[in-house]
Amino acid sequence: MSSAISSCSPSLLGQDCGLTSRSQKDFPRSRTPKFLKCVASPPAETTAYTTKVQRNANMEKLRAGYLFPEIARRRAAHISKYPDAQVITLGIGDTTEPIPEVITSPMAMRAHALSTVEGYSGYGAEQGDKELRAAIASTYYGALGIDEADIFVSDGAKCDISRLLLLFGASVKIAVQDPSYPAYVDSSVIMGQTGLFQMDIEKYGNIEYMRCSPENGFFPNLSTVSRADIIFFCSPNNPTGSAASRDQLTKLVQFARDNGSIIIYDSAYAMYISDDSPRTIFEIPGAKEVALEISSFSKYAGFTGVRLGWTVIPKELLFTDGFPVAKDFNRIVCTSFNGASNVVQAGGLACLSPDGLKMKDVVSFYQENTNILVDTFTSLGFNVYGGKNAPYVWVHFPGRSSWDVFAEILEKTHLVTTPGSGFGPGGEGFIRVSAFGHRENVLEASRRLKQLFK
Repeated sequence: MSSAISSCSPSLLGQDCGLTSRSQKDFPRSRTPKFLKCVASPPAETTAYTTKVQRNANMEKLRAGYLFPEIARRRAAHISKYPDAQVITLGIGDTTEPIPEVITSPMAMRAHALSTVEGYSGYGAEQGDKELRAAIASTYYGALGIDEADIFVSDGAKCDISRLLLLFGASVKIAVQDPSYPAYVDSSVIMGQTGLFQMDIEKYGNIEYMRCSPENGFFPNLSTVSRADIIFFCSPNNPTGSAASRDQLTKLVQFARDNGSIIIYDSAYAMYISDDSPRTIFEIPGAKEVALEISSFSKYAGFTGVRLGWTVIPKELLFTDGFPVAKDFNRIVCTSFNGASNVVQAGGLACLSPDGLKMKDVVSFYQENTNILVDTFTSLGFNVYGGKNAPYVWVHFPGRSSWDVFAEILEKTHLVTTPGSGFGPGGEGFIRVSAFGHRENVLEASRRLKQLFK
């Protein structure tokens, strides 16, 4: 009997096999036969079996933990430490307000139709529903010479970042704004486009970091930027919240033309622009020969969990041998993607209907949240950036570690923010605060911050 149960089978003894750790009152020592003890089997002395497949060396270059999962890990640890605390998350840029029924109803109808013979459909076009592609082209690029054939519908802009780097291959050199969305750099590392991470300067080799700071208006000094094959540029920028002006984007396009580079322009936050800053790179003359654009329904339509985005690759964008970039991207898409969900695409089409475009009301709600946060930090004497054209507030804590500020705010106010250094060395000394949140939470966050920094 002793040998039969020494490994503690849950099916025989229940789910809790920790009998030896229970109190003496449950199993008095004098009355518990030794052969009834349930103990874990000793760890195997031999090492675990390993395959003969080597790990991708590029994965080893990555710094430990992608920024947002690391924040989630620290948030979970904090909740474990303070289980009764009301933790408010203003860190990850995740929307919180419900999607209007004018958008969810067509999705529900499309899903229900799949249960009928007449309404069922299988694989769709890898490039996306023809009607949706046409609607995106006419709604956002109407008079700019972008048509349906230039649009590739996807499951989100973040996914397309990796597909685009797969398209361009391992031998290209990329440039990024510093600070910038970390997926640009991490995807490039995984693809094998970079050197090792250099701890002394907090940068990867073979990446051109274009410093964006308050001193240069968060637009890089292009005269000091070395040539790169691929230039990632996000406007309005995540994390700084700064939107590039028409003059600045004109300089960027000319810089790319002079160097024969391709711009990957991220316009995911274009719907938050409230001034005359361009909403697309294609408003700039000559951009179609040197730029492509990724965008998303996530941040303006609340599709962060629904997943729908698009990439625009103009037919005028050519490789050095004259081959169209769009044709190679089409091959990538057809190889690695079976198209966005037909149910989700029905929701995307609804977003672009006259009623669906009233989603601007939800954008206005988040912009009001932004104003509350800007006013809060400004009243406390901080230098605050962003907030006007993006749902992010970029707050300066000069001379302090971003992670230390993050930790202090979390520990003392139970608020989750984002440390600026997670977006690149240029973000050190800043934190990003997201305006995505319920109004009552934003107001409560404001109260706690004022109490902490008063």
